[in-house]
Amino acid sequence: MNNGIFELKNVHFAYLGKFPALCGIDFTVYQQDKIALIGANGSGKSTLLHLLDGLIFPGKGTIRAFGRELKEDLFNDISYSRDFRKRVGLVFQNPEVQLFCPTVKEDIVFGPLQLGMDKAIITERLERLICVLDIKDLLERPPHQLSIGEKRKVAIASTLIIDPEVLLLDEPTAGLDPLTTRHIVDLLIQEHKSGKTLIVSTHDLHIVEELADTVYVVSQEKRIVKSGKPQAILADFQLLQAHNLIHIHRHSHEDTTHAHPHLHTEHH
Repeated sequence: MNNGIFELKNVHFAYLGKFPALCGIDFTVYQQDKIALIGANGSGKSTLLHLLDGLIFPGKGTIRAFGRELKEDLFNDISYSRDFRKRVGLVFQNPEVQLFCPTVKEDIVFGPLQLGMDKAIITERLERLICVLDIKDLLERPPHQLSIGEKRKVAIASTLIIDPEVLLLDEPTAGLDPLTTRHIVDLLIQEHKSGKTLIVSTHDLHIVEELADTVYVVSQEKRIVKSGKPQAILADFQLLQAHNLIHIHRHSHEDTTHAHPHLHTEHH
């Protein structure tokens, strides 16, 4: 691969070997790509991110990462596993999956400490993230006492502190207020400008144009059915409607109620 990071060919995955989650995925990622995955709940977007992160492995087909086929037994090699975990970071859809230490500070530094990173570098990165994410007041608090927005900030910090080459983000703005969403989108844009590759799974069509140069639409048949520039994908009303990406709004006018679809793609 020329500057290739990931190459998936005819990838299939089924949970417990019998519940299909992805069916025949062909997908290539190059260095400093900016990609969005959009699709209905259950279409396989999270599964695809977990495959890219080496948490699960295809039942059929192949995944190559950084020029090598990604297989489970590779991660038995501590050197390989550490190198991969330093290069690829995943922010889970549910931030509580990443938060399990007594305090926020311990959660953020847990990953780099386990990867054997220099403590001075960890401290330097922590100080930067405290400022960027405005989380100084959270550091000594237990994660379970945080709001969903605060938990998501901490989960993102626990991944960014590793300084991976590739950021995989599963619904990074889900459940957040508009201001927090703006801060996180701005942070991710800066991370991309610094040289990182971004792959974002999202239902939030507001953020797609800013966080992606290429959009992949994943169908409920667990396949990629279309890819293209954000503007072209977002303008394809029939495509979005067919894949449950259009909001239906109900309005009342005096004694009459009616419903109609809305596509929200602009920031206000």
